[in-house]
Amino acid sequence: MDILTNPIIVSVTLLCLLCLCRINVLLAIMISAIVAGLTAHMSIVDIMNVFVSGMGGNSETALSYILLGAFAASMTHTGLAPMLTRKIAAVIKSNKYLLIFILTGIAILSQNLIPVHIAFIPILIPPLLKIMNKLKIDRRAVACALAYGLKMPYIAVPAGFGLIFQGLIADNLTMNGLNISKSQICHYTWILALAMTVGLIISIFVSYRKPRIYVDVDITDGDDETSLEFGKKHYITLFAAIMTLLVQLLTNSLPLGALVGLGIIFGTKAIDHDKMDKLINEGIGMMGYVAFVMLVAAGFAMVLKTTGSVDSLLNSLPQFMSGNKFFAALSMLIIGLFVTMGIGTSFGTIPILAVLYVPVCVKLGFSLPATVIIIAAAAALGDAGSPASDTTLGPTAGLDADGQHNHIWDTCVPTFLHYNLALILFAIIAVAVF
Repeated sequence: MDILTNPIIVSVTLLCLLCLCRINVLLAIMISAIVAGLTAHMSIVDIMNVFVSGMGGNSETALSYILLGAFAASMTHTGLAPMLTRKIAAVIKSNKYLLIFILTGIAILSQNLIPVHIAFIPILIPPLLKIMNKLKIDRRAVACALAYGLKMPYIAVPAGFGLIFQGLIADNLTMNGLNISKSQICHYTWILALAMTVGLIISIFVSYRKPRIYVDVDITDGDDETSLEFGKKHYITLFAAIMTLLVQLLTNSLPLGALVGLGIIFGTKAIDHDKMDKLINEGIGMMGYVAFVMLVAAGFAMVLKTTGSVDSLLNSLPQFMSGNKFFAALSMLIIGLFVTMGIGTSFGTIPILAVLYVPVCVKLGFSLPATVIIIAAAAALGDAGSPASDTTLGPTAGLDADGQHNHIWDTCVPTFLHYNLALILFAIIAVAVF
């Protein structure tokens, strides 16, 4: 019964239940963090001290999102984003599936070729909402498509964020006694990409294929004129976007890149200085909530780490396996799901899981490919579907720009069902195949 009273199991389960009951995500995370600490017999004062001190873990990410929100608002006010929207509309005509797959492709490229992660979403998605409404696209399908593009590449594509993720797997397997090179990881994790692809197809062509009606809401400034003619301010904005990307790549600092982009836009007067405060406020309104959720998620993760619940959960794993490979694989995957949803990062989950999972896999006779797949899947599980993951917060930030897309029921639940269940099923199949 110890596993059922483990702080991470109790708090993550509570977090999911609160969110499903439409309790605000921010409040749900804070309540779950307090319950996690109390379950571990911490005092309420210690819990809050640890929680607040841990919030700094995502401070750079939070600042990035706010500045990128301001940059996205700037691109909209110069007319560049609406122009891009009209170009996309001209290409897709009335083919809603073409639009969904174009967005999927852009999301994939945001993880490797142009590694901006979710930064493109608040820029590109809001101006497309009216087109989606006209085509009666169910935004849950778009949320699944964006989540697929944000998640699948780091699992299977050895470039950009994928190179980091797969490098972590290779390094941690090697440190725990299984020698494997970084280049070998993608030879095995393709089956997880296949699982997500199956989930994507089901979400688009089965689950959310029926038309869904939304009300057109004007989310742009009525005073701004959107011209199809490409002018000086559009060239400046495009140059600012390129410089934002270059600075990010050269300095590995997204906040600095966004700051440079804003400096170019305002410094060259592509947007008048008297609109600066308004655009910063719009940026905070657009991405500020996401930023604060990421901050409190880091505090929640710090409380869980302080309780020692992750280590105790992993140490209790062997007694539930009974030497059965399939049950062992399922147990490791489910625990990985809870750990990732608890600490909020697939990348940070790998070192935690590898310490115990590698010896267990060796003892039970798992092959090297099966071990790689189990650890990769266990780390990736929970990223899609977690209320506090940027894989879900990013799509919601764009799709809810007009207030008609619920974060939990329209992003988290659809992505959880279509991707996490598929990853578990395919990973267990891989244990039998490899």
